[in-house]
Order: sequence, then structure tokens, then C-alpha cells
Amino acid sequence: MSRVLDRRQLLRGAAVAGSGLAFSASMPAWAQPVSGGIVKPLPTVSGTEIALTIDRLPLIIDGKRTPAIGVNGTVPAPLIRLKEGQNVRLAVSNKLDVDSSIHWHGLLVPFPMDGVPGISFPGIAPRSTFIYDFPVKQAGTYWYHSHSGAQEQEGLYGPIVIDPAGPDPVAFDREHVIVLADHSPMHGDEIFRKLKQRADYFNYQKQTLAGLVAGRDQPLKERLQWGRMRMDPTDNSDVTGSTYTYVINGYGPRDNWTGLFTPGERVRLRFVNASAQTTFNVRIPGLPMTIVQADGLNVRPVETDEFQIAVAETYDAIVIPGDRAYTLVSEAMDRSGLGRATLAPRVGMSAPVPPLRNRPVVTMKDMGMGDMAGMKGMARPSATRGADPTAEQNASAKLAQATGWSAAAGASISSPTSGAGMTSMSGSSENPMPGMAGMDHGQMAAGGMAGMDHSPMSGMSGQGGMGGMDMSMRDPKNAPGVEMGPGVQTISPMPTDRTGERPQGLEEADHRVLTYRDLVSLTPNPDVRAPSRSLDIHLTGSMERYMWSFDGVKLSDPAEPIPFRNGERVRVNLINDTMMPHPIHLHGHFFELVTGHGDHAPRKHTVNVAPGGKVTFDLTADAPGDWAFHCHNLYHMLAGMMRVVTVRPIEGGAA
Repeated sequence: MSRVLDRRQLLRGAAVAGSGLAFSASMPAWAQPVSGGIVKPLPTVSGTEIALTIDRLPLIIDGKRTPAIGVNGTVPAPLIRLKEGQNVRLAVSNKLDVDSSIHWHGLLVPFPMDGVPGISFPGIAPRSTFIYDFPVKQAGTYWYHSHSGAQEQEGLYGPIVIDPAGPDPVAFDREHVIVLADHSPMHGDEIFRKLKQRADYFNYQKQTLAGLVAGRDQPLKERLQWGRMRMDPTDNSDVTGSTYTYVINGYGPRDNWTGLFTPGERVRLRFVNASAQTTFNVRIPGLPMTIVQADGLNVRPVETDEFQIAVAETYDAIVIPGDRAYTLVSEAMDRSGLGRATLAPRVGMSAPVPPLRNRPVVTMKDMGMGDMAGMKGMARPSATRGADPTAEQNASAKLAQATGWSAAAGASISSPTSGAGMTSMSGSSENPMPGMAGMDHGQMAAGGMAGMDHSPMSGMSGQGGMGGMDMSMRDPKNAPGVEMGPGVQTISPMPTDRTGERPQGLEEADHRVLTYRDLVSLTPNPDVRAPSRSLDIHLTGSMERYMWSFDGVKLSDPAEPIPFRNGERVRVNLINDTMMPHPIHLHGHFFELVTGHGDHAPRKHTVNVAPGGKVTFDLTADAPGDWAFHCHNLYHMLAGMMRVVTVRPIEGGAA
């Protein structure tokens, strides 16, 4: 959260910041150091018997006091350190006046120990204690958090590190656990209420007239098109830095949490995104990172300069720093703020904090328009792009060649030259867009979208729009299994696999950026059978109503469980029909991403599905019980994007 420092704060900062203030004048206000760096490791608990106490406490972030919920008096909750192969009993006492819970995110536990109220257990009643008891079957970096209301956002989260039973394949001399989060003094119920009243309530980064004059973001014609669609291309994050402070290990950007090292050491950084809503872009300017683990499982080392970490994901990276300080940056995906920490060889050192970069703008590809995103008016706009008449003419000519339409001067795309429109597209050699085959292109005719105020294509026909382009974004034929109710605003006509693309907002970065396809499992997958069936699951929603669901059905509708037979192998296709990314988490299981790496496919428990994109994974349903399956954006889950997955024995089980 941006805050302006007064003169007294600056003087106090000058007294304690030491050498760090030499360059502080170039920092934005929220990055000005008010301390020489807080060198404070996370409190740690370990052993076979662990006691955890949930209670309310005051939290001070960047000198501001805010209410929070912590564990054993701290936010984040203590680091739980375990050993692969041991058994652990965790006595969790709830001192709150309301029910609470703890879910062990990514841990393979018996389903009664999974910690989801209403699914795997009733919850932890006020002033009571619940005993979690389970074997530790794995190693790696994980985390734990509340699954009750908005307690996770209030501070009820903490990291877990499980050391391997044998030698660790990752060599390192020192480690730091880096817990990324977002914190707000506003209670979660109030945030949710505001989102239901107006989905863009927290978006203070809309396009402006001044930006148009300066040539930033979209040119005028595209702004008019999106205006007719009644959609905001800058609304890609529900809750922003206008209310959140982005914290690292419980400290704000000005607190400057600092992790120490000896120059030349191999330092292992265990990143956990424990935020409620925020996807972070992580980089350490001047220091390459080698990714060695994703979601707790080892991957072949891959060097990068930046990676995007969605809510609930974990990544481990090795860095080899020199004799200088480095700034660790966790920049919110929407660029509304950032978390900042320092890696340094000595206490009191700091490094320059980079300015916030230009926030991304949603494109037609993010709306599920597939490869058409490269056509006129659909490419991701550069933050400094101005109108380019030549480029516009070339793009219009390209579209005309592809579709047989003419491009009239003064119009973005003209009307079709024949009544056939695009209905003849079938993937022939003359047609470069076979993905359009079989679509109902008649629904965009005049009056065909009557009453569909929330269809993003409703304002795009005629001159200056899509030129009569017949491409419904609410066609049930594109998703026959979806309940087409008021909570389904759009259905992606041409969703594409975007796992090999740079994540949203990092497309034009001038350095290396990690993608899912860069991840390769270090060891062969335990189950390489071909799937026996395939299942499509659509991620659906309505931004204006702030309704989120799977296949148009919210958990509260009520929703039937998604059934699996114990031991079966299933291919699951997640199709994002919305303009926002969704980190999808399946409890009790890992799955293999289908990204072209065969029996070394990366195994994950959470995957971020890009807007208008799709992700395919293979799942072995080998944990009998009832398991939560949900978007890990807190308010998407609370609004309905959650289901129950059941795994039953073959005999007499669910089909």
C-alpha cells in the first residue's frame, strides 16, 4: 500500500538506515527504509508433538498497527519443521470466539485430517482443541492456513519445511523461508461485501484521458470497443494495493526484512505465496535464480531472472550472491504495489528498490479468443504504445485476407463481403483459423444477443467494432456441460494452452521469465498409465455480479460432487472462461501437468489457469475420501468457485 512519509518519519529513517539512505531519494515513498533492516528468522516448531494456539493479536506493518489472527503469537505462524517418514501430532487450540481450522496445504494426509470444515471435519469450535495426527509421507516446502471464512487473509498462515529422509538432491549452504502475503486492516467480510456491490471497487488503475493523450495503454478505438462491451481491461485483480500491504515474512516494504548470507554461498530460498488474492512476480535484480522445486517436489534445475507465483504455489530457488546487498521484490501482478525484502552479507545494508512497472491490460486473447489476439485491436497493448496507422492497416489487411472480409477506410474492421460470414471456416488450407469450426456464428446477428448485457461481444458488431464478426462468447455449444445461468458471463470460444507462454504482464520483460513448460520433474512420475477417461471442467464467473463457479455451479447451489474411482487415471482439462487467472488447488493429491515432458511431467497440487486459457493434467485418484477442489483466490472460493471431489472404491462406488 502506498503511503506518504512525513518529515519526522524521514528524519527517523535517516537515523537508522545508514548506508541504505544514499539512494533512498530515488525510491517511491513506500520503499523508503525506516530501519536498517529487520533480521529476524521465523519462529520454528518441530518434533512429533507440536502445540499451536490460534488467537487474535495486533500486527505492526511499516509502523502501522493493524488487527490480525496469528498462531503462537506470530504472523506468519511458526515454521513447522518435520522429517519425511515421521509421524506428527499437532494439538491446535482455538482461542477465537468463532470456529477455526487449519489445512495442511499440499500434504498427503488422511482426509479426516485435511482440515476443511464441512468436508473433512466439522471445524475447531471456539475455546476447544483438535488433534491432527498423520504420517509425514513426503519432503519439500509446503504451508498451512485456515479454511474458515477470511481468517487466512487476517494472518492465519505459516510455512512447512519437510526434510527428506535421505540425502537432499539440492545442495545448499544456507536457507531462508520467504512467505509472501497480502494484509489489509479491512476485515475480509467487508472486502467481500464491497466486491459484491461493485467488482472493480478496489481498482484505482483505470485507463484515463491523460493516458490516452500520452499514448499509453489502448488507443481510442479499442477503448471504445471495450466500453461498448461494458468491460474494464485493467480489472485483472479483485483486491489491490489500494487496501493491501504486501508483506514478506510479516513485514512491509519499509520494514525491510533482511536475510543474511556469506558471499559465495549457495542460498536456498523457499518461496510460499500465502496471500489471499495476490499473484506475485518475483525477482532479485542482479541475481539469477535457479528453480529446483515447485509445489514441494524437485524439478530439474532451470535458471531464470523472474517467476510468477500464484496464490498457494511454492517455489524453491538457489542463488549464489556476491559481496553486496540485493533487493528481493514480490510485485503484485496488477502493479498496484510490491513486497520488498533484502538479502545482504551484513546487517544494515540495502539495495535500490525498482519502481513499479506498468500494469498489464487484458486483451481479447485473455477473453478466450485464441490466436485471433494477434489481429487488429486485439494484441496486448504496450504501456507506451501510441496509434500506429500503418500497423492498423496491415492488421486489417491480415484479417481481410484470413476471412475474406474487406477493410474499409476509417473502420477497424468492415462488414463481411458476403452473407456467409465466418460460417464456412472449417480448417481447410484456405482457412488459417480452424479453431472456429463448428461455432454458431449466427448469434451475433442483429438482435441475436438481445438482453445479454453482460456478453463481452454485445457491443462489438458494426462499424468500429468487430465488423459483424460472428463470434458468440456465450454460446452453450462451446461448453455443453455448463449450466448457463446468470453466473456465467462468458464462454471462451477459442481457449488455448498457455502453459508455454510468459505469464500475464511479463510478456515484454527484457530478461528470462519462467513458464510452466520450463518445469521438468527430477525423477520419473510414479504413475505413467494412460488416462482411462477425460473430464472437462470450466472455470466460470460473472464479474459484474461477482459470482464464481465451476461449470456454472456454485458449491452452495448445492453442487453434486465430482466423482472418481479409487485408483483410476483421469485426464482433466481446466478451461478458463473468465478474464482473470485462477489458481486451482486439489486437496489430497498431486497431478501431472501435460506439457510435453512425458514421464517427467511436473507434478503439482496447484496450477494457475491463465485468462482465456486451458490447462490439462493427469490425475491418479488414489486417496479415498472427500476432498476440496477450489480456486485459491479467497474471494473467488467464497463466492462459489469450489466443489467436492469424491474418491470411492470401485465396488459400489460413484461412477
